[in-house]
Amino acid sequence: MNRNLKEVEKEFISKKNFGIASITINPETDTPQVLKDHAEMLGITSENWNFLTGEKDYIYKIANQGFKIFAGENKQAAGGFEHSGLFALVDKQGRIRCRRDKAGNPIGFYTGLNYTDKEGMREDLEGKYKPGITAIKEDIKKLLEE
Repeated sequence: MNRNLKEVEKEFISKKNFGIASITINPETDTPQVLKDHAEMLGITSENWNFLTGEKDYIYKIANQGFKIFAGENKQAAGGFEHSGLFALVDKQGRIRCRRDKAGNPIGFYTGLNYTDKEGMREDLEGKYKPGITAIKEDIKKLLEE
């Protein structure tokens, strides 16, 4: 997901009202130093991209009740944790922004995953299609113009 967010960062890094917050779902391991090292490994130099950690219960509460994006422990999952792979777009007033699908239904989140097909049906870490990244970049452009 962070590799895909690098595409977003690259496009909007120079914009005044733009920033990224990545929140760990494994705060017991992901200390501030570990997150700093991770950012360096990814080549992130922007002061507007923050890697955040905190108390596990609070992080899960923010994810699951605040953003309504699943994150939690799962002993069967790789690393013992799982998450939805979704991003939220938050405006400077702190509101989660959404877009509409072709039928006019709200889509509140953007997938940060890669797919092998344009329709976004077959997930693959090396897939070349990133419909969520394309969509969030379009929506960030619109939001920054407001």
